[in-house]
Amino acid sequence: MRARGMALVLGLLAAVACSTSQKAPSPARIETLAAETKPVAQEGDELLGTKAHEWSVDHWMSSPPLRLADLRGRVVLVRWFMSTECPLCSATAPSLRAFDEEFRDRGLSVIGLYHHKDDAPLEPAKVETYVRKYGYEFPVAIDTDWRTLKDWWLDGHSRTFTSVSFLIDKQGTIRFIHPGGKYEPGGVDERRMRAKLELLLSE
Repeated sequence: MRARGMALVLGLLAAVACSTSQKAPSPARIETLAAETKPVAQEGDELLGTKAHEWSVDHWMSSPPLRLADLRGRVVLVRWFMSTECPLCSATAPSLRAFDEEFRDRGLSVIGLYHHKDDAPLEPAKVETYVRKYGYEFPVAIDTDWRTLKDWWLDGHSRTFTSVSFLIDKQGTIRFIHPGGKYEPGGVDERRMRAKLELLLSE
């Protein structure tokens, strides 16, 4: 099984090398990708390989309204976040900005979904200030009443975090889930997410 996984990584990396002008990855890079994409049991594994449902969200910022179906053919990274007072969301923000900047032209769409946890009533104008503070230039929408979060993630489950991330392939299939918390630049979780992105973008 391990040999087959390594063969898959090698094949995908060879395809990337053939389809771009970049040099073939070094043996060290191959080992890193293989290690960081190795399956690790975690929350949400039961959703892997299933089709992502269409989201039900409101008030798109920095973008006209989007449907998940509109992004078919692209790799989609969806991350739920809260206000800038959330330390986990703030720690992850630089990674999301970097992924958007580095991989957008290669076929990645980063989507931010705000889910309201404050005691005060939801104010879209206030959410827009959070988006500006985070420096998000990718599309962001409000997941009112957590409609999509409940459908995609909670669905009767008791989850550790609500700040979950879904990585969806070009055919609309859920291929990787970061079950919440943070993936700050240079951290293990960020490197693993980056490796998954590189592999899916090369398919």
